[in-house]
Amino acid sequence: MTGRRPIRSTPPGGPRGRSRATRTGALTAGALVACAALAAGCGVVPGATGGSGDDGPITVMTWAPQDTGATNKPGMPALAQAYARSVNAQGGLGGRELRVLTCNDHNDSVTAAKCARRAVKEDVVAVVGSYSQHADSFFPVLEGARIPYIGGYGLTNTEFTSPLSYPVNGGQPALLAGLGRALADSCGPVTLVRPDTIAGDQLAPLLDSGLVSGGHERSHDQRAAEDATAYDDQVGQALAREGGGGEPGCVVPVLGDRTGTFMDSFRRAREDHPGVRTATVLGSVDQTTVNASGGASGPYEGAYVTGWYPAVGDPAWDGLKELIKEQAFGDNDVDAADAGVQTTWIAYTVFKQVVESLGDGEVSADTVRRALDDGLEVGTGGLTPDLRWTFADKLASVGFPRLVNAEVTLQVVREGRLVSAREGAVDTTGTLGDADVV
Repeated sequence: MTGRRPIRSTPPGGPRGRSRATRTGALTAGALVACAALAAGCGVVPGATGGSGDDGPITVMTWAPQDTGATNKPGMPALAQAYARSVNAQGGLGGRELRVLTCNDHNDSVTAAKCARRAVKEDVVAVVGSYSQHADSFFPVLEGARIPYIGGYGLTNTEFTSPLSYPVNGGQPALLAGLGRALADSCGPVTLVRPDTIAGDQLAPLLDSGLVSGGHERSHDQRAAEDATAYDDQVGQALAREGGGGEPGCVVPVLGDRTGTFMDSFRRAREDHPGVRTATVLGSVDQTTVNASGGASGPYEGAYVTGWYPAVGDPAWDGLKELIKEQAFGDNDVDAADAGVQTTWIAYTVFKQVVESLGDGEVSADTVRRALDDGLEVGTGGLTPDLRWTFADKLASVGFPRLVNAEVTLQVVREGRLVSAREGAVDTTGTLGDADVV
């Protein structure tokens, strides 16, 4: 790998129109190795080792929390390894082997930084399709080594400010702004139940931006432990706000994997408040959690859920489903309906096109970053608008200079199934433009 050039801050361009053509991505190899020296739970797809010269392997990393008491995303590194197996079986990326490292950040800031240092040590050309709420720990490490971060989950505001970040979705900002706008016309008091964490502190202003844009009062911001085993107290506080006799309210739990735990408590306590509705964002609920909660007779029935991408039944996901069938069949961690798996698929779709744009040239962190900064436009087969990170961006003035895709889809639980609530996507750019986010 060549020496790294100085970072150039490049606020991205606005989203473009959405096509519906289905893109079938080609994909790569995986198996685990221990990285006990860093105690960071890393793995690596085997093969030739070494740097990323013209004929050597192209090394990337994907990280996510696993086996923790809070939110876990094991499907993201598992999908990355399946992608590697498929790509390498077909001759690699431009004839070069794709070497995928994985790392478990354990939902811990120290371990997240260790994952980033592992990426630097292994000379990765990019971190691709990853999830971590500890941006303040890992981004300084990546920025110091000039390593691009492609297709993070969008969990923290730093992912939309760092010049080394290339997000493929609008993250929590777009999801919550879109959800707030959808609830403004149909809810009385709105209570947001969210993790008592730094990342959680950013959620209420985003939800409020959508509520206020629809003429609704701001939400009640209710903190909760992200690893609790029951949420009876939080449910009681939320439902206590429904005693005014006005329009029934909405309770919005955004607790990641613990959202299901909250809903167990909510189900038991809501009998005296039958009109209260629930709403949340994809990533905190999916079809599996709806089924587990009772389907059509459960507390999610009628709930709005915002997501970044088309519903899983859309033909644009056929490439991902084929990959899972061929390379991850029987791996329960890899679910085509999981937002983390979907984001990882799109992130690797972006990375593949970046590598292809370099032709026979060197693939390094420098060349990958320059290709993205120089205005390469990437299509995702209709899963997102065409993506391009340029200098002109509508959301730079409100603190999101890297947010290039502000579209969200609105789904609803109807007869126990998550279905589209409206055709197409909703652009939240205008709503986010009024968000009061520090």
